[in-house]
Amino acid sequence: MPLDDPLRFHRRAEPCVVVLFGANGDLARRKLIPALFHMRCERLLPPGFAVVGNSRTPLTDEAFREKMRAAVREFSADTPFQPDHWDEFARGLFYVPGDSRDAGLYQALRSRIEEVTAGREMPDNVLFYLATAPALYAPIVEQLGRAGLANGRGWRRVVIEKPFGHDTASASELCGRVQRVFQESEIYRIDHYLGKETVQNILAFRFGNGIFEPLWNRRYVDHIQITAAESIGVEGRGAYYQQAGALRDMIQNHLLQVMATVGMEPPAAFEAEAVRDERAKLLRSIRLWRPEEVPAHAVAGQYGPARIGGEDVPGFRQEPGVDPESRTETYAAVTFYVDNWRWAGVPFYLRTGKRLARRVTDVAIQFRPAPHSLFEGSGPAAGRWIQPNLLVLRIQPDEGISLRFLAKRPGSGMKLRSVSMDFNYGAGFGVRTPAAYETLLLDAMAGDATLYIREDMVEASWRAVQPVLDVWSESEFDFPNYPAGSWGPPEADAMLARSGRQWRNP
Repeated sequence: MPLDDPLRFHRRAEPCVVVLFGANGDLARRKLIPALFHMRCERLLPPGFAVVGNSRTPLTDEAFREKMRAAVREFSADTPFQPDHWDEFARGLFYVPGDSRDAGLYQALRSRIEEVTAGREMPDNVLFYLATAPALYAPIVEQLGRAGLANGRGWRRVVIEKPFGHDTASASELCGRVQRVFQESEIYRIDHYLGKETVQNILAFRFGNGIFEPLWNRRYVDHIQITAAESIGVEGRGAYYQQAGALRDMIQNHLLQVMATVGMEPPAAFEAEAVRDERAKLLRSIRLWRPEEVPAHAVAGQYGPARIGGEDVPGFRQEPGVDPESRTETYAAVTFYVDNWRWAGVPFYLRTGKRLARRVTDVAIQFRPAPHSLFEGSGPAAGRWIQPNLLVLRIQPDEGISLRFLAKRPGSGMKLRSVSMDFNYGAGFGVRTPAAYETLLLDAMAGDATLYIREDMVEASWRAVQPVLDVWSESEFDFPNYPAGSWGPPEADAMLARSGRQWRNP
């Protein structure tokens, strides 16, 4: 989204140093450094900007620059590599090796930050980015506090990747440890889904248009489905995924934030705290299931082996690093209700899974049918094509919006069929869509926390899924219960069928 867009009019980043912990890891190589380089190419980085990377791997500045150059060339498929821009960008890349648990590292970082800011005539602004294993979040923050790096002449901010905690109790403990070093206004808990253009445009779609918001309530909406499906398996992340599972990995983090954006009340102003206040209110209004209610409203699944496209695909338990008896879910579907005036009685169905039929993330708002159908008996196929209106917000891979409605078929008689009006972001604007991390990194440098997660939002989302986690931890599942390449276990279909509904499978 361009800098002059009215929804992002506060983004003006000041010069700063980004201290990147985990600089030799996958996230830094695949997402963060390519995002920063694209920002440089589009002249969105402030003058004098610099990165000081850290990991345990011994590297010189030059070796780090060469490694990041290779990463940018490999993971920037949507734009051509520009050597001139890279040379200028690379002059701001520095590296300090060391173990993040070693107090000596932080003295070396302090010296390097002072050297970089003095040499580039920069103010003393530092953004710490924790792209490390979650177990290191609190120790790194506490070391920053002990070394005095959490305070300075300029601003200090810390960006913390997900997962933020493993359950309600651990998330609360982590919040407390981080807040003893940084103020809440300096803590940026990142969820890259909120940086996606289509998720941001939910706000524009709802609150920038006068015709949709009046329909955005229980009187007109029958139910809402939020789907995040992946066609791939765990892709070498079996050991991590076995500890997390689909409910923690996707629903607690990403999909509940999307749900909060879809269902929130209009904020008083497009300002960080006003927007986050409304998201937090929505999350706090989610009905918490009692243990005996969980089996009817939550379904766990795990993919088994299958033959897809002429090739044998392993099941989750056959993936490298996975326990052959693992009970970890690779599919999760949960029904949530929001107990407020706008959404009372409207189910929100959230589902996510690995090795499903196709890769797609979208939000489907199913409207109620017309109160009286004039056309139900107008042909031999009566009723088959009488479908309620459906609004689909496509988040990936084909970003856009479509609206399904009924239209008369050409010819004699009054025969109707469903048709769609479709808007595609790429075709509609004709410009490159910035990656989510580009948006979020620029926001953090500018001090705009609108798209970041606040403490109360973290705690509310964990509370919403905790009853399901507790019941599943004590349950014996007959896994695997869906073949790779399908749309998930039949129990998920049955969950919706009990209320006369069905999943929309794109």
